[in-house]
Amino acid sequence: MQERIDYYPPSDSLLGGSKMKRLLAAVLVSTATVPAALAQTAPKPPVAATKPHEIKAPFGATRNDEYYWLRDDTRKNPEMLGYLAAENSYADTLLAPVKPFADKLYGETISHIKQDDSSVPYLRRGYYYYTRFETGADYPINARRKGSMDAPEEVLLDQPQMAKGQSFFAVGDNAVSPDGKLLAWQQDTVGRRQYVLKVKDIATGKVFADEIPNIEPQVAWAGDNRTIFYIEKDPVTLLGKRVKAHVLGTPVSADRTLYEESDDTFYMGLTTTSDDRYVCIQLHATVSDEYSCAAAANPVSFEVIAPRERDFLYSADHIGDRWIFRTNWQAPNYRLMAVGDGDVGRGRSAWSDIVPTSDSVFIEDFKPFDDFLAIEERADGNKRLRLLAPDGKDRLVAADEPAYTMALGTNEEPGSDWLRYTYGSLVTPTTTYEVNHKTGERRVLKVQPVPGYDASKYVTERVWATARDGTKIPVSLVHAKGFRKDGTAALFQYAYGSYGYSTDPAFQPMLPSLLDRGMVYAIAHIRGGQEMGRKWFDDGKVLNKKNSFTDFIDVTRFLVAQGYAAKGRVAAMGGSAGGLLMGGVANMAPNDYGVIVAQVPFVDVVTTMLDTSIPLTTGEFDEWGNPAEKRYYDYMLSYSPYDNVAVQAYPAMYVSTGLWDSQVQYYEPTKWVARLRARKTDTNPLIFRINMEAGHGGKSGRFERYRQAAEWEAFTLDRLKVAE
Repeated sequence: MQERIDYYPPSDSLLGGSKMKRLLAAVLVSTATVPAALAQTAPKPPVAATKPHEIKAPFGATRNDEYYWLRDDTRKNPEMLGYLAAENSYADTLLAPVKPFADKLYGETISHIKQDDSSVPYLRRGYYYYTRFETGADYPINARRKGSMDAPEEVLLDQPQMAKGQSFFAVGDNAVSPDGKLLAWQQDTVGRRQYVLKVKDIATGKVFADEIPNIEPQVAWAGDNRTIFYIEKDPVTLLGKRVKAHVLGTPVSADRTLYEESDDTFYMGLTTTSDDRYVCIQLHATVSDEYSCAAAANPVSFEVIAPRERDFLYSADHIGDRWIFRTNWQAPNYRLMAVGDGDVGRGRSAWSDIVPTSDSVFIEDFKPFDDFLAIEERADGNKRLRLLAPDGKDRLVAADEPAYTMALGTNEEPGSDWLRYTYGSLVTPTTTYEVNHKTGERRVLKVQPVPGYDASKYVTERVWATARDGTKIPVSLVHAKGFRKDGTAALFQYAYGSYGYSTDPAFQPMLPSLLDRGMVYAIAHIRGGQEMGRKWFDDGKVLNKKNSFTDFIDVTRFLVAQGYAAKGRVAAMGGSAGGLLMGGVANMAPNDYGVIVAQVPFVDVVTTMLDTSIPLTTGEFDEWGNPAEKRYYDYMLSYSPYDNVAVQAYPAMYVSTGLWDSQVQYYEPTKWVARLRARKTDTNPLIFRINMEAGHGGKSGRFERYRQAAEWEAFTLDRLKVAE
């Protein structure tokens, strides 16, 4: 964040030279971006030009999008870049007074991060693998030791060194060859999630000349230690299209295509079964799955395990002599089933129950071992673990807090009697355990160190808010011990509520800064996630999507009515599809919030879902609806944040985007902000922060994310009148 008010333009190579500088100078003069101390009036925000543009639906409906011109897929349009630069300059000006507060919050947050930290090592094929951070480093070092943690360290990826000179850097998957000698990994230096595959010899550090661009961040090895499977992306839609096999040392142009997907509603992934015997192609759509697998030792052809069918979802894994499935077949909350190797070809009629379906417990995941099965499930809004023995007896893993989360850890040794898992809450830092499936004995492997943090100072709660249709919405809360529900506090409320993604209550190093200043932090587990089962998801998508918005608003009103917060001292935050939530809430209930933070928000729903060239569109018709059909068009149009910006007062807002975002294109929030500026009737600040060198997740690096967060945190706390 700039401290000075002066405008420093980006390089000529980005903005087109001196002509662009003159354009930007004109923009800045016209928007009167000067410090308040030097002017009698507040600085004026940038004003985007309006240019009529008609958008037509297939059935004939039309809309005018006056800011459509801000879309430029090349990201080189000087006028568009000039507008973004002006918005960033305006943001710098408005945020300058709170920069010292932001610096303070950033310092407090990173003071709770152990800088020279490392992960808990896990054993795989005779090696202990782990990652470690060095003090001050933004990126980890991936390493391993043979047979014992006392053995010499072998560095697999020195990410701090690899990231030098890069404005963005991210490593995707990494996989060691079956013989333990080679490492394949993917890296992204743009932020658009178009990864490049690389391979190295671990012993010598030599990087092979083999390099494959524009792939998904997953790879798998064949048993010959020379063949690598990868997923090639469509360069426009960024969807995975083809599974290919590359043989080291051969031209990429000679790579064999093993599978090509013609249905753009499916996403594609690669995985290896728990016993390493099979490599599988995963195909997933909102309401359909399909697995095709091949023997890893000789993967000549991939065979479909169970053919795709609408409203039939499943995942598959293999252990011993059987396949195990998690499926919604005649089981809305899923069940676990199995079939022997010899009966796979008989289809689903040969599958038998391991764990039947339940009306109250939702099965989310599983991990098979040689002698037991670990099940990740949800009940009463919490995620918990259950161990199932071969004789059918089960054991719940214990938890001691009202709102918490457990998750399966890294378990690479199927012959082990121990399950590794993680536990945490809004109060309890992530703790890695292992539990013995025979005795129930638990061992703590690591408590995430949080310097300067005392968990006994805080209290977590689970409350249930009543939505307007009578549905009970679980809410996870945390506040300082001794907090009084007298209706005076400031509240920070977060939610996501889409794609069936559940938001679990987990500790964050920024929380103490809020709680120590008397704030309450809340996660609203609204419909659209799966905290309460599959129906919770179904009731918050497609033609039920508005439930997500009204649930969030009703949670806010419940918490205010119960004395957890003062009316008007509530901040709301969501990102991506959660940013859609923020846009809907801003239009529907602007008076309930003092601040709204919308990060990389998906706000131009109808236009985006009408354009199948935009990444993610075709794969999400069953999530949002297909606006090419009138009933979906009308419903989506009724809540689309961009289309429903009103001539009304809005709360203070902080909106962010990344120029290279592949998930929510930068022009969605850009157009939304432009229209908000033109129509809102209030004088509350509207901040628009554009990261010109990153994508959906913002700038890379473990500290950089907290530096970016400190900016909107300071803005939020300042607006809510929370003391520095």
